[in-house]
Amino acid sequence: MLLRKGSKGNEVKALQGALHLYVDGIFGKLTEEAVKEFQRENGLKPVDGIVGDKTWAKLFPSGESTLSKSRRVINEIIVHCSATREGRDYTVADIKKWHTTPVSKGGRGWSDIGYHYIIYRDGSVNKGRDVNVAGAHCVGHNSHSIGICYVGGCEASDGRTPKDTRTEAQKKSLIGLLQELRKLYPKARIRGHRDFANKACPSFDATKEYSKL
Repeated sequence: MLLRKGSKGNEVKALQGALHLYVDGIFGKLTEEAVKEFQRENGLKPVDGIVGDKTWAKLFPSGESTLSKSRRVINEIIVHCSATREGRDYTVADIKKWHTTPVSKGGRGWSDIGYHYIIYRDGSVNKGRDVNVAGAHCVGHNSHSIGICYVGGCEASDGRTPKDTRTEAQKKSLIGLLQELRKLYPKARIRGHRDFANKACPSFDATKEYSKL
C-alpha cells in the first residue's frame, strides 16, 4: 500500500484516523505534514510524507489490514491493466464510464466499474466496485475473486501493443496491495488475467512475479 499527496479513498481515511486528523479521505498538505512528523518521531527514513510499508507497519503495529474483507469466499486475486497508452492518466471515474456506458454507445453496459481496486500511475490505490459484490473482470472467475487494475499496459505509440508500463510507484503499490489482500485471503492465488483469457493483460507475468508473496 502506497499513499501520497493527492491520494483519495478509504485507505486515506484510515491513515487520517490513525494520525488523529480530520477524516475526509483526501491526502492533502496537512495530512502530508502529519505523516512527515510521524516519520520523524518514529525514526523512519526518508521523511518524505509518503506512506509506504514501513510507515504502515508503525501506524498499524498489529498488522491489521486497512482494507475491507469481502463477505464472499475469495480464492483468486486477479491482476489486470486498463489497456491504455503509456504515460496517460485515467481515473476510477473514467474507467467506470467505459464500463457502464451502454453497449449501443460503445461501452460495456455493466452496472458498475468491473474492478475492485485501481492503481494510478502515481501509485495511489483507489477503490472501485464494492468487494462484497462480484466483479466484472474475468469471465468464469468473478464470483470468487478480487480484481485489481493498474492504469496503463499499452505502447504510447499506438495505444494497442501490449507493454508493461508500470511505473516504479505502481510496482510498489501492487506489491503492497497484494500483501494486504493476502492477509485477508491467505488461501487466494495471485494470477494475471492472461492466465484465463486469450489476452496479454496485464502485459506482464503476474503469476510468476508474485509467486512468492
